[in-house]
Amino acid sequence: MSEGKRAADRSTEAKVEAANSAALQLAQVDDADRSATLHEMADAILANSDEILTANEKDVEAAEEKLAAGEYTQALVDRLKLSASKLEDIAEMVRSVAGQDDPLGDTQVARELDEDLELYQVSVPIGVVGTIFESRPDALVQIAALCLKSGNAVILKGGSEASHSNRVLYEIIHEATADMPDGWAQLIEAREDVDRILEMDESIDLVMPRGSSAFVQYIQDNTAIPVLGHTEGVCHVFVDRAADLDMATAVAYDAKVQYPAVCNAVETLLVEASVAAEFLPQIAERYADAGVEMRGDERTLEILDAADASGEIVAAREDDWGTEYGDLIVAIRVVDSLESAMEHVTAYGSKHTESIVTEDAERARIFMRGLDSASVFHNASTRFADGYRYGLGAEVGISTGKIHARGPVGLEGLTTYQYYLEGDGHLVGTYAGEDAKPFTHRNFDGEWNPGHLSGE
Repeated sequence: MSEGKRAADRSTEAKVEAANSAALQLAQVDDADRSATLHEMADAILANSDEILTANEKDVEAAEEKLAAGEYTQALVDRLKLSASKLEDIAEMVRSVAGQDDPLGDTQVARELDEDLELYQVSVPIGVVGTIFESRPDALVQIAALCLKSGNAVILKGGSEASHSNRVLYEIIHEATADMPDGWAQLIEAREDVDRILEMDESIDLVMPRGSSAFVQYIQDNTAIPVLGHTEGVCHVFVDRAADLDMATAVAYDAKVQYPAVCNAVETLLVEASVAAEFLPQIAERYADAGVEMRGDERTLEILDAADASGEIVAAREDDWGTEYGDLIVAIRVVDSLESAMEHVTAYGSKHTESIVTEDAERARIFMRGLDSASVFHNASTRFADGYRYGLGAEVGISTGKIHARGPVGLEGLTTYQYYLEGDGHLVGTYAGEDAKPFTHRNFDGEWNPGHLSGE
């Protein structure tokens, strides 16, 4: 191992060690203090907006050079860009997190085991969270804000394409949160540090990667740390035979065009055959006006050709059905039935977000209950799949898995629980043997209050 590699390892280990120490202290900081600090963080972001935007310009300029060279996509460059209005939105997001209920210390279960022997299940922080994310510098602020509110120390590793933005944002956050336990947030920048932190399963409690499926799979394959994966969004809108077609046009347009570079934008539009001839020319005109490239199956091409519809439409290939474009591109397929639409989503989707547009409540129920995606909507744009819009304050990402947290992951997804038992000299031997005393095992409404049985 080279001396440079040893130094890098020591630096990473020191940062994780500091985060571990801070996590134990942060878990005991009052919610009022955590929330007040978040407001200071929001103020600091706005007060230093010029510095942030100057740093961001450097990242965007470098990214546009790589875009011109064919190394980056337009979607990545779009996700990278910050603006004055975007910084205002980011500050508002931080304030929204501060305004959420305290996720810690909530008594989830209170159970009497016997007289004066009470068991409480109470929410607590996870501990040290390692996050590895790409492209969007606002993700750093979202993750830091949610971790602070939930009492978790955090290791932040952003992509090199946003290095200038991430560094300035981290420094602003570090200064604004100086009253919090030292080391609660750590920034690592070297690519090799990723593999180093993946080895630290005794020190890091959870890893949350945000990026492509291949990226998340790499993380999962190379660590013993639990992984909460935030991967791609191959989202669908299905226009049912019982749809209000004007509503369907508006929903399909918003889901693709409102902001195409994000994981909750629609990538595939499915249309039931019985309404396709009427609906497809309608949506094709809207998409064409917005510069959307359409990739259709054979029946879609036939219908739009016969209608002499405007816009660029090319034949879809098999890999289009499973592609997250993150751009003004949409795949369109005509399906024979509700069941066919569900089969397509199951075969090609990423279990992120799907939507059905229909006036038939029973058909909506079948679609929503019959799919395995984290979010399933009725008569609404897939773009609503977002922590802020769900009222979570913000999100660390969208989880397409099923264990621990699912969908937009907010504060609750960053907590676990402990069991606290309050007794009065109780002994297990009392409840064993021939004369064993029975447990009462009675749930009751109550909050954990240490020492209350002894009158403190």
